[in-house]
Amino acid sequence: MSETQAPSPNSAQTVARFDARPFFEKALAYGLQHGIIDQAKLDAIDTEAPKGMVQIARYFGSEFLRPELEKARERLVNLVSLHLEQHSAGDLRKAAEALRDHSLLSRSKGGSDMLKALIAMPQSSHFGMNQHDGFTDDQIPQLAKLSLGSLADYQRELGQRSQVEQVIRAAEWFAERLGMDAQELEEAGRDAEAVIRTALLMLATRQTRLPNWVAFQKTIAFVRKKAATSKALSVSIPLPKDLPAQYKAIVDSVRKSIVSDLPRILDSTLPARKLFDQTPAFMGRYFWVEDALSEVDDFDRSASASWNKATGGHTDDSSLLTLFLCIATDCAPKTLLSAKGAATLVRRVRKAGIKPERVSHYILGNAPEHYQSDYLQLWQTFLDDAQDRLLSDHDDDLRDAMALLRRDCNVAPR
Repeated sequence: MSETQAPSPNSAQTVARFDARPFFEKALAYGLQHGIIDQAKLDAIDTEAPKGMVQIARYFGSEFLRPELEKARERLVNLVSLHLEQHSAGDLRKAAEALRDHSLLSRSKGGSDMLKALIAMPQSSHFGMNQHDGFTDDQIPQLAKLSLGSLADYQRELGQRSQVEQVIRAAEWFAERLGMDAQELEEAGRDAEAVIRTALLMLATRQTRLPNWVAFQKTIAFVRKKAATSKALSVSIPLPKDLPAQYKAIVDSVRKSIVSDLPRILDSTLPARKLFDQTPAFMGRYFWVEDALSEVDDFDRSASASWNKATGGHTDDSSLLTLFLCIATDCAPKTLLSAKGAATLVRRVRKAGIKPERVSHYILGNAPEHYQSDYLQLWQTFLDDAQDRLLSDHDDDLRDAMALLRRDCNVAPR
């Protein structure tokens, strides 16, 4: 056979089998070949290996079953390989030196500790969905699966979980800057990305705290107004200048998602509540502190301002019914009608009818919440009694209708 003759199929298969060996075996062979590992160390490894197999079999099942012991041998070799290859970065000399300087069982434990630390890392960026007490016994089945995986499997999972952890840490950084701690985020139970999106909006509008719904709604109103008055019809969402370098790539990715949301966020025809709390694509996408009391207070304040302006502070039934009837007939809202105005109102009723649902919507949207049911009942009772007379075709001189209004509403004397 000449020196340039191609290698035989058998020799190629031999190389393939050698390359397919676990990293532990490669490192051991390299150490023996280069005098790094001596016979005494090899004997120590031979002594430790059976002990390690029994310990692993007992941990994951039973040391008395042959299949469990076979699986334990595979796990032992794989755990040692994971630790050696990860910490040597694939350098066989460094791996062989590690085998020389440390026991086999310590390298096996090192591989196990790597996997336990991986399992304890967050899988989800949703606050409240991750454990914080390290590796626990209920995660042993997950460890059993990973203990048979490759270094590539480990590194892929580590990369994914590391990115999730970075998102969480970035959200915590923003929250701390805006007056909220990690425990409060856990209790809120929202996605870290949602916290970051809202935090960027708050900082872009020079606010210093993460908002409740009322404050968030006002922020959206502000950016809509700002965009409407600018030529660009947009708003700038910069990264904070003091953002730690390790978070910049993650946060910039989240910032770009806000930019893609802006056309809908800036659509002033779409109510904020409907967009952020009722549109599937936006539900949970942004964050606000749940604070029902502040929402009620804000509603009461806005309702009181509108309600007091319409009623003029009058809360008697006659004044309220006068106001309700004006609303139901598209007349200017008043709590006192002149005789001429009352007659005009009746003629309008007979021409265009009454729209009672307008009153219900007005009460629910403006009246103090604790009085709304009473006001609805007052209006319905009046409507049941008055509708026939207001719409009558046999009352051409309006006598019956005017008598009704003077009885139940406020009509000034002639």
